[in-house]
Amino acid sequence: MVMNENYFAHETAVIDKGCQIGEHTKIWHFSHIMTDSIIGEKCNIGQNVVVSPKVILGNNVKVQNNVSIYTGVTCGEDVFLGPSCVFTNVVNPRSAVNRRNEYVKTNVGKGATVGANATIICGHDIGDYAFIGAGAVITKYVKPYALVIGNPAKQIGWMSEYGHRLTFDDDSIATCPESKEKYKEFNGNVFKI
Repeated sequence: MVMNENYFAHETAVIDKGCQIGEHTKIWHFSHIMTDSIIGEKCNIGQNVVVSPKVILGNNVKVQNNVSIYTGVTCGEDVFLGPSCVFTNVVNPRSAVNRRNEYVKTNVGKGATVGANATIICGHDIGDYAFIGAGAVITKYVKPYALVIGNPAKQIGWMSEYGHRLTFDDDSIATCPESKEKYKEFNGNVFKI
């Protein structure tokens, strides 16, 4: 066990020089945090996770086991990355062609959930509080609060900030069953009201 005064890292974790790791963050077995990565406060990095150079994770990000987060990815606060999900950072990778100068950026918005085994094709941002179903393959922008599933992923509904599917009435208003917060659907988008 390695206990820094600010964060916890299991003795098998590898943390390269130049990383910034926030207070109360936990990094578990066999994970590798690479150079110049920034990890916020109160994050939980599961077992066998790769965080590549210059990745940025906001506060309270939960990364489950076997996740790969490659250079060019930024996650806002309160993001959940499910087991074995993966991000890409090159559109047309080839082993014999070096494309390190062609990394494409992807941003995951505040409070978004990426389900187990989902694949995020680089350059397609995920909006705040979006919900990516398990195994989905993201090939285009995902709107805030959108629920998407499948390969390629298609939007099938909307989700509340508490992770409940929203059902809208005749006035295009929905209420989260847990938080009782209200949402409005307007012009193909959803807003909390």
